[in-house]
Amino acid sequence: MSAVALNAEPDAVLAIRATGLTKRFGALTAVDNLDLAVPRGQVYGFLGPNGSGKSTTIRMLCGLLSPTSGTIEVLGLPIPEQAEALRRRIGYMTQKFSLYEDLTVRENLEFLATVQGLSKARVKNRVDELVAQYALADRQKQLAGTLSGGQKQRLALAGAVAHAPELLFLDEPTSAVDPESRRGFWEKLFDLADAGATLLVSTHYMDEAERCHRLAILDNGRLMADGAPAALMSALAGRAFIVQARQPRRAQALLAALPGVLSAAQIGNTLRVLAATPDVAWPQRLDAALQAAGLRASIAPAAPNLEDVFVAATRAGRPAGQPVQQGEPA
Repeated sequence: MSAVALNAEPDAVLAIRATGLTKRFGALTAVDNLDLAVPRGQVYGFLGPNGSGKSTTIRMLCGLLSPTSGTIEVLGLPIPEQAEALRRRIGYMTQKFSLYEDLTVRENLEFLATVQGLSKARVKNRVDELVAQYALADRQKQLAGTLSGGQKQRLALAGAVAHAPELLFLDEPTSAVDPESRRGFWEKLFDLADAGATLLVSTHYMDEAERCHRLAILDNGRLMADGAPAALMSALAGRAFIVQARQPRRAQALLAALPGVLSAAQIGNTLRVLAATPDVAWPQRLDAALQAAGLRASIAPAAPNLEDVFVAATRAGRPAGQPVQQGEPA
């Protein structure tokens, strides 16, 4: 898995290029020598454990936070030197939904459109477009604070794109809404990408990360993997296995401690085992370890999934004795 596979791309096809990006807060290194290349017109995902540097990186790319070292170019502008010029060309949405809860839906959109530089003549038509596009037409007179989580999410996205930004940053925008709202929200994101916008999205959800055109996995402030989700999964061929044992808890504890095993996670009555390296002898090795403990099991290869990619990438960057178990929050 190459962490800098796009670095050879010409700048003309990139919305974002960062080189050696580092941010320190005293003794804490939040982002550590990060190289990043985000193609134009794609949905690019950030996935990583809490504290991995996702939000700090986004704030630096937006020009809201100055890096300790490294260079950033966003939409052809050097950042943070031209952060003010960049703000007119980007949108920014966080999980906190920056809305004025004592204003109506329409008043929120009118205010945000005005702040973002739309003329008075343009504001009305643009807000009409937004309430129709984001299914808010019947909520225009409702106070934003009384909306449901999914409705607030749609309103926040509509406000973030009122000025039709070229680049949209979304920092964990779906963490406070239900699965149905998340699915609808992602359809809107792909509509924006189809219209030519570039989107950088950080997420806690594997299913969302898998939907991205490209994905970066961060851990301890470092870029551990970068590529199309399908390519990242394919790179783990021969390393994932399904184990069915009558005593799955005993089998899980035994296999998790086996040298060369990155994780052994119980999923229902089966175990999903991820090895550090591919080897045709893994099924026999796993079976022998179980039989030595008096455990009978069946073992079969499994197609790698994105959770395997996450475990493999983040485990590679952790000290010995701190394994990542599948299912750990991202």
